[in-house]
Amino acid sequence: MKLRLSFLLFFALAMTHTFGQDSEPSDGSRVISTAVPFLTISPDARSGGMGDLGAATTPDAYSIFWNAAKYPFIDKTFGFGIGYVPWLRNLVNDIGLASIVGYGKIGDKQAIAASLRFFSMGAVMFTNDVGDELGEVKPNEWTIDATYSRKFSREFAGAVTGRFIYSNLVPVNYGPIEVRPGTSVAADVAVYYHHEMEVKGLSNAYLDFGLNISNIGAKMSYSSTSIVRDFIPTTLRLGPSFTMDIDDFNRISISLDLAKLLVPTPPVYAIDSLGNTYTGPDGRKVIEKGKDPDVSVVKGMIQSFYDAPYGFKEELQEINVTLAAEYWYNKLFSIRAGYFYESKYKGDRQFFTLGAGLRYNVFGLDFSYLVPVRQNNPLQNTLQFTLLFNFDNVKKPDKPGGAN
Repeated sequence: MKLRLSFLLFFALAMTHTFGQDSEPSDGSRVISTAVPFLTISPDARSGGMGDLGAATTPDAYSIFWNAAKYPFIDKTFGFGIGYVPWLRNLVNDIGLASIVGYGKIGDKQAIAASLRFFSMGAVMFTNDVGDELGEVKPNEWTIDATYSRKFSREFAGAVTGRFIYSNLVPVNYGPIEVRPGTSVAADVAVYYHHEMEVKGLSNAYLDFGLNISNIGAKMSYSSTSIVRDFIPTTLRLGPSFTMDIDDFNRISISLDLAKLLVPTPPVYAIDSLGNTYTGPDGRKVIEKGKDPDVSVVKGMIQSFYDAPYGFKEELQEINVTLAAEYWYNKLFSIRAGYFYESKYKGDRQFFTLGAGLRYNVFGLDFSYLVPVRQNNPLQNTLQFTLLFNFDNVKKPDKPGGAN
């Protein structure tokens, strides 16, 4: 695929600011801006088939992206997964998110994991103002993660994840603006609660609860001369999950996730009768409603709970809700479904997802498919897949005479 510079700049702008606007839009929407939104894309087909949900679902190899504190409860010793998410497949065929993750348990109480996500934007041909080709480049973004998780009791665990983020949207300098790749270092903090219940008529029942604050990290800039730095998508995700074993062969789980960006809400700027924003003596735009978004990362996280210009009602609109169900037969075959809801004033993403999974011996395969409800989605009419491999410790064969 070869695109002109104008499309690249549009695509970069759309990817980094799809979720935000500077002033009050005419349609009343007030979406929130962050850099590197690829971090919010579900990298695995299991969660993708459940409406992008995973705070309290049963643990698997991809738990590092949703709640790394689940790893100590996984029923395997070590494993890894490989996934690919086609992006904008209806338009192009070389944009997508690839991922690989591996985990290992240390005894019964500890686990470690690491992952790599790589988001490719395809091949882009740069041209100058008169159409002369300047060369082909391949914008990309990637992140490397590592996590440590530990049980604090039989039912409760916590985890800390470190992350390095690299975003190279415009790989060459063009015109008077000096550009460079954006980088950031971030962390996740997660907890997970797993409680076995006794429910009449069920062989087993479990109540789980998960909480994860992801991407707590430094702001990002794409120019050494710019003073503007964008927040990365720090996100609070929490929710419960209820799992019931109807008998030895049939298991059903119902899960709920609530997610909120912990970055400042864009304020409403004062404008004159011609629609131009007022500028104060300090050269900054005058805020009519809301809070100043130019704050530190920690203050921005705290401020995100009370800075919406239209009060508590708008704060509630910033919470995304996902409801999903998963059915397993004999731990071999599963079907999944989920629904994702986002307020029409905060992006208006609403979609159903469907998914299926297979497990045989050490091998696993998951698929997902997305059906948009309110608007087009980059994943519509696209099949997402994930390969999984899970292993138990290999036991040495007994020696003659029964000795180990």
